[in-house]
Amino acid sequence: MLKKFFKKFKKEEDVQTQEVKESLEVQTQEVKSAETHQPEIAETKEKGGFFGFFKKEKILEKFKKGLSKTKEKLSESFAELFEVDKIVDLQTLEDLEEKLILADLGVETTLDLLEPFKDKVLKGEALTTKQLKSFLKEQMLSFLKETDKPFPPDGKPSVLFFLGVNGVGKTTTIAKIGKKLKDNGYSVVLVAADTFRAAAIDQLKTWGERIDVPVVALQEGADPGAVIYQGITYAQKNNIDVALIDTAGRLHTKYNLIEELKKMVKVMNKLIPEKYQEIILVLDATTGQNALSQAQHFSSAIPIHSVIITKMDGTAKGGIAIAVSHKFNLPIRFIGLGEKAEDLVPFDKKAFVSAILPD
Repeated sequence: MLKKFFKKFKKEEDVQTQEVKESLEVQTQEVKSAETHQPEIAETKEKGGFFGFFKKEKILEKFKKGLSKTKEKLSESFAELFEVDKIVDLQTLEDLEEKLILADLGVETTLDLLEPFKDKVLKGEALTTKQLKSFLKEQMLSFLKETDKPFPPDGKPSVLFFLGVNGVGKTTTIAKIGKKLKDNGYSVVLVAADTFRAAAIDQLKTWGERIDVPVVALQEGADPGAVIYQGITYAQKNNIDVALIDTAGRLHTKYNLIEELKKMVKVMNKLIPEKYQEIILVLDATTGQNALSQAQHFSSAIPIHSVIITKMDGTAKGGIAIAVSHKFNLPIRFIGLGEKAEDLVPFDKKAFVSAILPD
């Protein structure tokens, strides 16, 4: 009975990536000296103090507001299932499967999520819809992976290496994190290693001017590994805390880009111990299941440490966060819940589950 349904929702083919369409006033700038741009560095910074910059109550409020589309969609879908407390049967679980897949948890994650409940029903154990909802929330929480690694990583400098196809908001995300780091007492340098597009280099330079941090860049077509080498050595020589590296995002399914990314990581590994690095995959929530395809391609070639999901406020399919974290065993560092810098917030799995599946 489920076969027809699953055929309808089989994995979509990778959509063609698009150029970043942000309208920025682009001006060419040279790499600027640390004396001109480097902000004052706090004498001491607590380990992981970056997250202390965010107030807990504000994060919870942003989750409720930013995930309202997903919440409304699921609340509407689940109304009939959970409105009346009754004994759960296989038909109830099949209806729930369909609704979870439509929320972009995907077939694989949905089946894993509901497997224990199916086992109970098949064994004849009594399970009410009220209990099912409570257990479902616990299962969702267990599927969202966590990390005890500090952000940014310990080390001076530490390196944040960003991956993602064009159009996911990668460069803007880098700028937002760079600003938050700077506002929290860290010195920062941006590294323009996407040398395949002149627009990408110019965009990062413009962001560097806006948040007043130095940008290391070479000309279009330059070896991205050479840019990374210059960027990290610049950070080392100028006593900078964090280097944020932007990388190319076009044609993530193509051999040449993946090989370039591998080479970039090798250059980074020669200069900085791996424990001082975080390789971050940026995904766009509105692309749905295609985000899983992107994660598959990148993670098969490069050791990804965490994920940032952007544009979560623009979709009713927030379940993609659970699918990505569960399938690839990756923690989610931040989610984007709006356009402003303060709308990129640390991921809180309890706030997330409560927002999309309220009591």
